[in-house]
Amino acid sequence: MPEISVIIPNWNGKYLLETCLTALRRQTFRDFETILVDNGSEDGSAEYVRSQFPEVEVLALPENRGFACGSIAGYEQSRGELIALLNNDTEADPHWLEEIHAASEVYPEAGSFASKMLYFDQRCRVENCGFDLGIVGATVDLGRDEPNGPEWSQTRRVFGACGGAAAYRRRMLEDVGFLDPDFVMIYEDADLSFRAQLRGYDCVHVPGAIVYHRYRVTIGKAPSRQVFYSQRNIEFVYLKNMPLALILGSLPQRLLYEMGAAIYFSKKGNGSAFLRAKANVIKSLPAILRKRVDIQRRRTITNAQMRRILRKSLFFNKWKKLWSLWVKPDLQQTKGEGESY
Repeated sequence: MPEISVIIPNWNGKYLLETCLTALRRQTFRDFETILVDNGSEDGSAEYVRSQFPEVEVLALPENRGFACGSIAGYEQSRGELIALLNNDTEADPHWLEEIHAASEVYPEAGSFASKMLYFDQRCRVENCGFDLGIVGATVDLGRDEPNGPEWSQTRRVFGACGGAAAYRRRMLEDVGFLDPDFVMIYEDADLSFRAQLRGYDCVHVPGAIVYHRYRVTIGKAPSRQVFYSQRNIEFVYLKNMPLALILGSLPQRLLYEMGAAIYFSKKGNGSAFLRAKANVIKSLPAILRKRVDIQRRRTITNAQMRRILRKSLFFNKWKKLWSLWVKPDLQQTKGEGESY
């Protein structure tokens, strides 16, 4: 039985796989298996991996089921005690799995581990070191666009790990469940992290577990699709997981946040995708509330404990981002803009 299972969802990403899979061949920690889940690719991805990387187990799905369902299919076939999700547009440092495994032994009660993700083409700049969640339900990628300096070289507890390079204990997943297939893609990692926090599982950022990421190389080609799933799924995360007392206590802030998001996406030309996302949330409410009942019934931390975990300072950052559309319109198309709020 391997100690770690690395699951790589892939859709028409053949041009990315040599870099991704060669990096796994170079790992100093060797007790792992690699499962590539091919989501109905039409570019010969599955055949390429079978011929060039025979050590990789290929699970070929007949159609594109999205990141969440693809990852679930890989998880159901995995055997490791640690389940590592890895984007196909990454290059893992040779010590990535060694650092993750070492952290799992140093922090035996932690349920998940966040890698340090650096930009592929700017390897001294942080993409994220995990993420935190604010009281209004907004996420913030820790360290985003900052230099890879001392502040991000310390082990710390974070709210959750980015699913592009995250590791989860199997026993935690057996307790809280894995990814929600209804998410399809985007924020499925935030939902899983919230469920884990409600059950008392910490997430630890492991600064030595470095992964270089081609940021939004795939999803960035379809901004409207990304806006729809991000703005729908962040509501799913909030409505499923946020304790009722915290929802009521932060309602004015939440309404202002939603108003700012509506203005932001309208200004960016994605207002219709934003509205379709919110309409889909209303349509999905019965299913969301059924899931919520079970999640809230099983949570083990109090409202006060959750309030201490949630960030208080995200609200200003979101309005600052909105204001930048007027004062710096030339920056509207910079990397990562226009897809989330």
